[in-house]
Amino acid sequence: MSDERTVENVEQAPRFGHGERGPDSRVDGRDGDDRLRHDDRRGGKGKVFFKKKVCKFCTQKLKIDYKDTDTLRRFITERGKILPRRITGTCARHQRALALAIKRARMIAMLPFVVD
Repeated sequence: MSDERTVENVEQAPRFGHGERGPDSRVDGRDGDDRLRHDDRRGGKGKVFFKKKVCKFCTQKLKIDYKDTDTLRRFITERGKILPRRITGTCARHQRALALAIKRARMIAMLPFVVD
């Protein structure tokens, strides 16, 4: 049979591992690494530092109250979702109290569940 492959022929064939490509797989003819370096993705500005957000309730000694809808509206989106801590900067203790107050205000129809 002419279709049979011998052990010698199989060993001579080029082998490419998982994720590797053959020499003819490059379409554009360029060689080298196409991946961007970490600095290139951000425009080469180096390290970016963020200002540490502080809890508004801790610094100003504010009380969280479900009846104070003006304060609670600052911590929900236009669609009615509660903003996370990483966005608002509130501490974990006050974020839990804030979420509870928002949910209570929603139940008595002072805040909307969803904006139409």
